Amino acid sequence: MIEGLSHVTFIVSDLDRMTRILVEVLGAEEVYASGEETFSVSREKFFLAGGVWIAIMEGERRCERSYDHVAFKIDETDFDACLERVRRLGLDMKPPRPRVPGEGRSIYFYDEDDHMFELHTGTLAERLARYAKGRKAAQ
Repeated sequence: MIEGLSHVTFIVSDLDRMTRILVEVLGAEEVYASGEETFSVSREKFFLAGGVWIAIMEGERRCERSYDHVAFKIDETDFDACLERVRRLGLDMKPPRPRVPGEGRSIYFYDEDDHMFELHTGTLAERLARYAKGRKAAQ
């Protein structure tokens, strides 16, 4: 029924600050900025990151953090460079959750509006294959 993911939208208190995260950490390209001429509910910017359309809209900050997040696929060879970019921006990182070997590695971080992002090296196929082996295979 659906054709795929259309876009992801984040409500942010500071468009410029979120632009830095998207460009410097995710390598996104800014493709649109509304300026004061808004067509939606507030000022907004659009980006492309790995073929994904990301929209950011100016609005009220979230009240609390949760495990809700967006995960972007990265190559294992880029893991350390991505980690350094997150650290360079001083973003609040969350310790990775416990994993079993073969599941991939992740970098979790929050933006200043408490959206959580994940940069993940694994794929769904790899995770399902590993989980099919059961917990004891990890020992």
